[in-house]
Amino acid sequence: MVLAEELAKQQKSISVAEFFEKNKHLLGFDSPTRGIITTIKEAIDNALDACEESMVLPDILVIIRKTGSDTYSIAVEDNGPGIMPEQVPFVFGKLLYGSRFHQVRQSRGQQGIGISAAVLYAQLTSGTPAVVISRTGAKTKAHRFTLMIRTQTNEPEVLSHEEIDWALPHGTRIELEFASSMAAKKRLLEYLKYTSIVNPHARFRIEIDGEGTTFERVSGEVPPCPRSIKPHPHGIELGILKRMAAASDLPVEVFLQEEFSRVGKKTASEILALALIDGGVTASSLSPPDLKTLLATMQTVRIPAPPAQTCLSPIGEELLVEGLEKEFALDFVKARSRAPGVFSGHSFVVEAAIGYGGRLEAEGSAKILRFANRVPLLYQQGACAITQSIQSINWKGYGISQAGLPMGPVLILVHVASTNVPFTSESKDAVASIPEVEREIVLALQELGRDLKLFLSRRDRGRIAEDRARAVCAIIPDIASKVAEIVEAPVPDTSAIEGRIMRRVVVKRGLRGDHVSIRVDNHTAKPVELTLYDISADTGEGATIPPDFVSDLDGETTKCWRVALPPHESFLTEYPGSGGGSLSVQGIDESQMVLLNLDE
Repeated sequence: MVLAEELAKQQKSISVAEFFEKNKHLLGFDSPTRGIITTIKEAIDNALDACEESMVLPDILVIIRKTGSDTYSIAVEDNGPGIMPEQVPFVFGKLLYGSRFHQVRQSRGQQGIGISAAVLYAQLTSGTPAVVISRTGAKTKAHRFTLMIRTQTNEPEVLSHEEIDWALPHGTRIELEFASSMAAKKRLLEYLKYTSIVNPHARFRIEIDGEGTTFERVSGEVPPCPRSIKPHPHGIELGILKRMAAASDLPVEVFLQEEFSRVGKKTASEILALALIDGGVTASSLSPPDLKTLLATMQTVRIPAPPAQTCLSPIGEELLVEGLEKEFALDFVKARSRAPGVFSGHSFVVEAAIGYGGRLEAEGSAKILRFANRVPLLYQQGACAITQSIQSINWKGYGISQAGLPMGPVLILVHVASTNVPFTSESKDAVASIPEVEREIVLALQELGRDLKLFLSRRDRGRIAEDRARAVCAIIPDIASKVAEIVEAPVPDTSAIEGRIMRRVVVKRGLRGDHVSIRVDNHTAKPVELTLYDISADTGEGATIPPDFVSDLDGETTKCWRVALPPHESFLTEYPGSGGGSLSVQGIDESQMVLLNLDE
């Protein structure tokens, strides 16, 4: 009796903020290195969702500065619609506060934990409050808050609130400071790079201690924002059905039609007839046994899948290819979007892409890019259903060596878009093993594997012809130069002779004096469209034909030109530079092209 009383005195309730304060690893804050990536991820997810809901092209700025021996400040700023001042403290200072939890649609964040957990992690490691600036329109002033979370009550504590002038007409900015290290700098840049691939309509600018990097958008169109739908009968559970029925005064036949997706009058009548329930009684009057019978019957009746076109927003094959080409300058890239599927009443779409060559490493395992609802999954690769699906495929049958994962200069991208992505944990690092999802991943990759096999076989068949073409194109200018020297005449342009002999597209890159020269000659009888990726330490500034876009990464600059050439026409651009680097070409079959890097 005495012991029971003592134990009773020790028992007390805890808030959700207290729970996650002691179990921050569940949300992805398990180390200082990972904490900085998780914080930026959560802020960017919120920014992208907000911009897309307001149909604004996202322009996101990330600033990271060292403020102490082991502390860093992070600021993430977006041009979204902003947040109403009265909502700001709850959005950033209260866990499990959000607008998307009860909505059945694709979105990056749903539980309302992410960004408030970042605020909690910051105050836990540095004791510094979060600073939030928000502005909802050009005619109103911005509101600046400093706030913390009262962990005992899971309520926001506003330390200050003032109206200020701000340069942006609308948007949100959050500033946090916490203990961390920049050992994750490379991983952070990878995260932003991968995010830009699956969000091709967004521009990301990042400044780390004054050094800037930009990931440009490749699409000027905001993807359609998914619309919320009613829950599907096959995805409902008994507790949820009880709550929904208790809150409804509608007749049960109307209740089924009004509160569930894809249930019409005919389907509702069929469900009630099989369940032996009178459709005229109110839903709230159903007894627990009746509700249990109703649920069991709903699971057995054939009901169409949820309307995926309404509640999902896949990336699309074309934009996936453009995003990968922008960042990796691949020799081959193809994408596939599978038809919408359904698991446990939840709609999903699997998209996949395969790339080969370009800037990929020739040795080692393939580069695996995993995404869920347009968000990169950087951790727990081995525990993810995407990785397991990739390993289950016999890649040797597609001309790729394999040791568990495929090997060589191969990139495999898989994106799962769903109204409820089945993650393995709250940190959203890996997709759980759902047979329906795994099947679609495998089928998509097998389709792409056949495309890759065809590309590799064509490349192998054309190697002998390409070697001959290179020899001819390399020796003719030397012959012309020697002949011109003997007869004491100017050196003639030999490109027309090369064309008549080879009847191909000849691409040359070389150093002429202090300028890098890139020339394309279309010696075929058909127009060609191709994309040139020039990768070197040179910036490309001052080019006679400026590149269509430029991106910087790891001390190298990728210059891209999109070229359309009629038959027997040429393209030439030059820019000041020291040479070096390499040129790759997309958009044309290798058997129809000769590529010469003359300064190698």
